[in-house]
Amino acid sequence: MPSSREIINIQAGQAGNQVGEVFWEMLLAEHGLDQSGFYQGSDPHSIQLQRAGVYFEEVNSSGPPKYVPRSVQVDLEAGVCNRTRSGPLGALFRPDTFLTAEVGAGNNWAKGFYTEGAELVESILDVVRKQSESCDALQGFQVLQSLGGGTGAGLGSLLLSKLREEFPDKMVSTYSIFPSPKVSETVVEPYNALLSIHQLVENSDLTFCIDNEALYDICVRTLKLPSPDFSSLNQVIARVMCGVSTSLRFPGQLNGDLRKLGMNLVPFPRLHFLIPSYAPMTARADSSFEKNSVVELTKALFDRKNFLAACDPRFGRYLTAATIFRGPISSREAEYAVRDLQVKNSQNFVEWIPDNVSVSLVSVPPVGQAQAATALSNSTAIQEVFKRTLDTFSVMYRRRAFLHWYSGEGMDEMEFTEAESNVRDLVAEYQQYQEATLDDEEGAYEEEATVEHEEEQ
Repeated sequence: MPSSREIINIQAGQAGNQVGEVFWEMLLAEHGLDQSGFYQGSDPHSIQLQRAGVYFEEVNSSGPPKYVPRSVQVDLEAGVCNRTRSGPLGALFRPDTFLTAEVGAGNNWAKGFYTEGAELVESILDVVRKQSESCDALQGFQVLQSLGGGTGAGLGSLLLSKLREEFPDKMVSTYSIFPSPKVSETVVEPYNALLSIHQLVENSDLTFCIDNEALYDICVRTLKLPSPDFSSLNQVIARVMCGVSTSLRFPGQLNGDLRKLGMNLVPFPRLHFLIPSYAPMTARADSSFEKNSVVELTKALFDRKNFLAACDPRFGRYLTAATIFRGPISSREAEYAVRDLQVKNSQNFVEWIPDNVSVSLVSVPPVGQAQAATALSNSTAIQEVFKRTLDTFSVMYRRRAFLHWYSGEGMDEMEFTEAESNVRDLVAEYQQYQEATLDDEEGAYEEEATVEHEEEQ
């Protein structure tokens, strides 16, 4: 197998592990592997295996090679991990990559970050180190977490800061599920989410923002599922994850890696929160009536109905975006469709970053679809998600409700204030770049040049 630039997957907490399980199932199907990691096709040199090494390690004891996920499953209570172990994918993962505690984080960010999580973090890092040593050229990490609970949010944040310390030159990307008031699981979600966003701003290079509210809307309105359960939501997330990682896993016309993705999508280091979207999203009954031309796919990618974060792109502006097309699509057609969409909606794209939508093509379509597309948008509209969290956070924090659970774990109240002001600054930054125009830039540039000229004299 040719050397691939590897990614280590870390799934933390209940949501992270459940989404992770669906993601690995889809990955196995796309690479022609069975649930134990053995190749089922007839051609060992096929395109399916050429870059399987990005996510899988090839192990060959005797007989056919087995592909083992480069992944660590972490939770502060053993339930979900035990289910994976005893489920259909039980034989896929290395037994030593499941790390659990008994106590649980009880939806408390401080437990995950300071007490229970801190006890487990060293043994997690040992497994991560071991996995990274067997890599030829590790490109980075992807962390799957939910920001509303205790483990995914608290221990997830702790892991991010440790990865940043230990692997400062590697890319750290996160698939972060933001809580939403409409689909609320616990009362303290806004606390956990805000403390996590504060950490993500500093310690992540790319954060793919996924939001329960948007997922429910997609399942109910588009996929016509009357009462979607978590497994339906996880299917949608996993589909997007497969789409995002396509250009890393298959040879394409533009071979992407995480760094190239970040390079093109993140104009300012703090503004690395991306909104994923996927097309076609259709109910089974409607799929035979859909016309999925490249133009239709492109239009759907920038339609809020297909966004995985509940925010409206019409109220923001796109700083950058990346589109990834899968299937037999010509590059000219894709480039043209994207350019055309940009011209028609030019008011929604900032004009001071020219050519800010990148196009990549991979000829391998997803399993069960003829063609599909995924987009990652860096839009200032994402501030809606942060504002929503800030509003619900401040209502409770003003009255210091539930704080004793956090201070009981040794957490300082100052951290809440710091997190709040950091996220407020983030919202202000998005707003500033949303309002920035070409004239502002030129004005600032001329002013700078004048000052320099005066200094020289």
